[in-house]
Formats: sequence, C-alpha cells, structure tokens
Amino acid sequence: MSLKNWDNKTWLSSNSYIKSFNKFLTKQVELNKNSKILDIGCGRGKILGSLSQKLSLKKKPIGIDIEKHKDRDKRIIFKKIDALRFLKRNKKTFDLILIKQTIHLFKVKDIKNTLKLSKSLLNPNGKILIFTLDPINNEIPTFSAMKKKLKKALKRDKKIIQSISFLFKGKLIKGFSYKVKISRERYMEMVNSKYISVLLGMSQKTIFRGLDEIKSKFKKQIFFKDKLICLVLKK
Repeated sequence: MSLKNWDNKTWLSSNSYIKSFNKFLTKQVELNKNSKILDIGCGRGKILGSLSQKLSLKKKPIGIDIEKHKDRDKRIIFKKIDALRFLKRNKKTFDLILIKQTIHLFKVKDIKNTLKLSKSLLNPNGKILIFTLDPINNEIPTFSAMKKKLKKALKRDKKIIQSISFLFKGKLIKGFSYKVKISRERYMEMVNSKYISVLLGMSQKTIFRGLDEIKSKFKKQIFFKDKLICLVLKK
C-alpha cells in the first residue's frame, strides 16, 4: 500500500510551507542555477518545482516516486521508478539529493544500498539531505490508535537515523519547524484520506472511531508545529 495523499492539498503543499522549507534547505547546501538536484520520493514534486524556479535552474531537477500523480509539477523531470532501480541505472551526478520524509518507507536492508549509491552520485561538494519527523518533539495531532502507531514508527525512525549517521558519518543539524493552522474539519478529511503512513494499515472502522475522537479532542481550529530533523551526508 503506497502513500498517495501526504502532499495532496495539505499544509505540506501550501506555498507558505514550500517557501519556508526551501529557505531552510538552501541554508544547508550551496545551490545556484547550475546545480543538479534529485528528489527521492518527490510526491507531486511541488517543493522541487518551486526550488527550480527560485534558483532559475538551467536543467530541470529530477524527481522519482512510485506514484505518478496527474497533478505533478511540470517544472521537474518526473520518473515513476523505485529509488534503487533508478540509482543503479543512472549515470548523472548531483549537487543535492533530497530524501524528505520517505526514508522510513524503505525496507531496512535497502537503506544502506540506497545511500551508498546516492553518495557515489554526488558531485565533490554535493550533499544528501534526509528529513524525517522529529521523534522526540513531535506535535502531529493524533487519536489514540494513531498515537500508538506513530510512537512506534518514530522509535524506528530514530534508530534508522542513528544507524545512517554512524555508517555514513552524517551530521545531524537543527531541524525545520513550520507553524500549522488548520481547521479541524480539514484535518479530519486528511486523516480519512490516510495522509500519513501510520494510517495506511488501519481499517476504516478504526479511522471512523479516530475521527470521532479528534472531533471531541480538538477545537475547530488546530494549531501545532510540524517539526523535522535533518541529517546531512557528504561525498
């Protein structure tokens, strides 16, 4: 089961979020109009498309994903392919390889090979930036069953990041934070569409119960911070 709705009309696809994220991104790696960029797990490619426009890139960035959305961004070169297959076939090199909130979707045995291949495709001053939900200071609104699964998932994410940092001598930097204001009704719609991976395996019965819980737990307007940590790997 794949994740289809994480960037579908959510705060993650808003112009405000994308602008804020790309501002943070360009502080971590030096980029210019000649930069070559790859986004592994790009979704609809809105972040990458906006970054391409901001930098006036001479060559369109490449975004890969196993889902091919009809409303994907036209400012990127999109390829429907899994990461390992692409990296094994690809001969191009990159100044930035972005892996945003998708590393947890990889099989553990594939993570090492994916990052090893990614590092081999970096230009001399290139970087791999891996973003994942902050496992300690997370504020994502949840219901009880969702909270339990999220806690378990974040514990796994923490172990993955620690393992990657140790194996590839990565540097963990202060993460990205975005203030979210969303109506309870809209957030319930997102939950119902299973916008986050911890919801994917849940039955519709569990989701409906969760929606009732959210309705009683939260006010009409929900405020929280979407917090990510960032791991930087160099050539």
